Amino acid sequence: MYQLAITRDFIAQHYLIGGDWGRENERHSHHYKVEVRIQQQDLDQHGYLIDIVDLESSLGRIIDGYQENTLNDLAPFKDLNPSLERFARVIWEELVSRLDIDGNALSVRLWENENDWAAYCQP
Repeated sequence: MYQLAITRDFIAQHYLIGGDWGRENERHSHHYKVEVRIQQQDLDQHGYLIDIVDLESSLGRIIDGYQENTLNDLAPFKDLNPSLERFARVIWEELVSRLDIDGNALSVRLWENENDWAAYCQP
């Protein structure tokens, strides 16, 4: 099984809704780190899982939409709690819509600090 992963860092804000989570209910920033991993049995005719330049470009455009913004104010999180888990899935969905790739081959892992992360992949 072949794997390819890229990581990027960015800062975004959010505040949690729908429960009493103390300071997490107030607007605050996270220094996020996202890892996108592609895993498949076979390589394409060029010996790639995916063109890494296309993957980097797509992820970069996605991150640009979140960088220095408040997640709660953005369409994917309208009236939803912008949890780490939900954010990982949102990034996954955006990547699948931009790339010519089977969603089963893609996973997204998202850290909100050095220790805590959530991930999403196709069930």
